[in-house]
Amino acid sequence: MALPYKAPLLRSAIQFLRGVVLRKATTSYCTAPFSGRVDVNGINLHYQRTGWGDHAVLLLPGVLGSGQTDFGPQLKSLDKEAFTIIAWDPRGYGYSIPPSRDYPLDFFERDAKDAVDLMQALNFKKFSLLGWSDGGITALIGAGTYPSLIKKLVVWGANAFVTEEDLKLYNAVKDVSNWSKKMRKPMEDLYGKEYFANTFKAWCEAMYKLASRPDGNICQHLLPLIDCPTLIIHGLKDAMVPSFHPQYIHEQIKGSRLHLMPDGKHNLHLRYAEEFNRLVKDFLCGT
Repeated sequence: MALPYKAPLLRSAIQFLRGVVLRKATTSYCTAPFSGRVDVNGINLHYQRTGWGDHAVLLLPGVLGSGQTDFGPQLKSLDKEAFTIIAWDPRGYGYSIPPSRDYPLDFFERDAKDAVDLMQALNFKKFSLLGWSDGGITALIGAGTYPSLIKKLVVWGANAFVTEEDLKLYNAVKDVSNWSKKMRKPMEDLYGKEYFANTFKAWCEAMYKLASRPDGNICQHLLPLIDCPTLIIHGLKDAMVPSFHPQYIHEQIKGSRLHLMPDGKHNLHLRYAEEFNRLVKDFLCGT
């Protein structure tokens, strides 16, 4: 004969096991990035999402980059219990084609609005920005233009203005046929040779136009408006971004931190992913 006290115990056991199963299912679902699309400002933007933490983080890629090409180690290994991670493809990049990419003079501002509006469309009221290279510029503009929406900011490989020295660097890489096959392959696989070559050339020409502004200004005027905690990371072996750029950003953003990586190059978050991810987690989770 069944004893009466066993029924509530059995119900409790079933509820516990059901919770374990659901938690494991949720963890498995969120561990591997999944892709989504959302209409933002007339563009069907593609993004990847992983993690289930309360702290939402948007990853912003560099020129012609996408979430997958630029942030593989972050999508895989950033703490998924602490963060909900979104990696987007800006309009004209990655799987956010169509449209084809163009570069009006306000393309960085346009990207910043798209990025912020994407996160709002995904129902994140407040979030942090992690921006690399062009994505770092976009993140700086986003944090300066929409300060009430940004929790924390991490940028690396970014610049707030364009100098003659920068133009020489852009001119040296403008013709992608001079790049190594290893460097070209991910972009050519994603875009095809012609789209990649033509779009990167158009980006270089857009940067030449930005250099003609007073002081080559991209977002200098917005840096003092950034009031969220900010971490600037710079690789001392970055061949594309001279060290005066992160130093200037650090000086202009009140209370910002500057972290130098002696062996870091432009892609330091890929080459030293474990160190980078640990550094970012400590900053985002700290007070």
